[in-house]
Amino acid sequence: MATIHTVLHLATQKSKNFLQQKMMRKNILLTAFLAGIFTASIAQPKKVVADKIVGIVGDKIVLKSDIDNQIADMQRQGIEAPPNARCLALQQAMGVKALVLQAEKDSLPITDEEIETDIDNQIRGFINNYGSKEELEKIAGRSIYQLKEDFREGFRDRKLATDMRNKIVGDVKITPNEVKNYFDKIPKDSLAYYESELELGQIVMYPKASRDAEEYAVQQLNDYKKQAESGKDFKSLAIINSDDPGVKQNYGQYEINRNQKDLDPTWLSKAFTLKDGQISTPFKSKFGYHIIKMISKNGDDAVVMHILKIPQVTQIEMKEGKDKMDSVRANLISGTIDFGTAVARYSDDDASKFTGGMIQGNNGGFLTIDQLDKDMIPLLQDLKPGQYSQPTEFTDQLGKKGIRIIYLKTRTEPHRENLKDDYSKIAQRALEEKKETALDDWFNKKINTYYIMVDDDYKNCDVMKKWVDAAKATGKQ
Repeated sequence: MATIHTVLHLATQKSKNFLQQKMMRKNILLTAFLAGIFTASIAQPKKVVADKIVGIVGDKIVLKSDIDNQIADMQRQGIEAPPNARCLALQQAMGVKALVLQAEKDSLPITDEEIETDIDNQIRGFINNYGSKEELEKIAGRSIYQLKEDFREGFRDRKLATDMRNKIVGDVKITPNEVKNYFDKIPKDSLAYYESELELGQIVMYPKASRDAEEYAVQQLNDYKKQAESGKDFKSLAIINSDDPGVKQNYGQYEINRNQKDLDPTWLSKAFTLKDGQISTPFKSKFGYHIIKMISKNGDDAVVMHILKIPQVTQIEMKEGKDKMDSVRANLISGTIDFGTAVARYSDDDASKFTGGMIQGNNGGFLTIDQLDKDMIPLLQDLKPGQYSQPTEFTDQLGKKGIRIIYLKTRTEPHRENLKDDYSKIAQRALEEKKETALDDWFNKKINTYYIMVDDDYKNCDVMKKWVDAAKATGKQ
């Protein structure tokens, strides 16, 4: 179900197992950590237990609690932990420490503002997951301020480690011969099987409501404001009248931060002009008209409620929009304008403008039928690659009426993975493997230059062998 955050910003198992196992041998946990899969732990029981150091790299330590938290984070996210998860977690943690050491030595630039932004984004994610700031603080047993302080060192290390990894593998490239060699090594019975996939683009136009419809929306909001100021419950007014799809879940209430980048800037700016208890006059964002009530404000954080009204578009405006889109389609077919230019010039879909109009799915730009909205599927039945659909009316997930042209760039038939149809996917995996090899080489050269300690409980772990050998070689264990 869409919420204000969407309103205001709008293979086979065998082959999967083979690839996962292969990547695991290439420090995949380290890569996953740097990509942010493992989040800072917030819900650990507050028990007084003895902690201990289980690993040291240079002057950086890894605590047993660090490993415990990573395993717990995996479980909370539904990630199936392998039998040697604790060994892999320590290997990952020590790898991160080594990258941080080198980043500090190389004086890689990192600012407090970058770290603060990352932390704020994480906190907002937790608030969305748990429902409110108060619930988050209750579960964590700490205030938001304390959580931020708890996160700071970990987020700094993650940023430094990511930047250092990027520096190490930044110049790694892949050639067509290397892609072929990589593909030839995959067992034939482990090649992925792909359902039919499509590359789709769209040009979306949202016809503007008439001035009368806009004035009516403002008039409605003024009436709701008057009712609320006369004592009527704002929450009740929002539940009954707001066009925000999220109102059924949150009653129009949101916890926001002044520095959020995922909210409409006009809406956000208006909210922070209000005093506690104050209700704004109706104002316009690109999604419609709003009134906002400030519930409470504390520095850059605030709790607000809002009511959204989307002016209704009539068939007159829809007909005018469809006629305009007919002309756009004719120009596309004749070659007078290319698809990317048409998107930039005519599309009202902000998100697709960043992708040249191409729709992104779970696998980048490749989509399966089940990822499409049901109204789009009939438009594709008679389309051939390179063709454009007729302009068609649709209603988006926010209930907003629009007109769109669908561009079918490519369509594959169900098939076993091969170089002809799936080169880009294979090349990306080959490149990642080459990068991991380069990262391994870097570790093998650097590891003997650090002070290394590995706790006895982990010395028999296969994945820790190079760390244990490094400690022995330097006479430190």
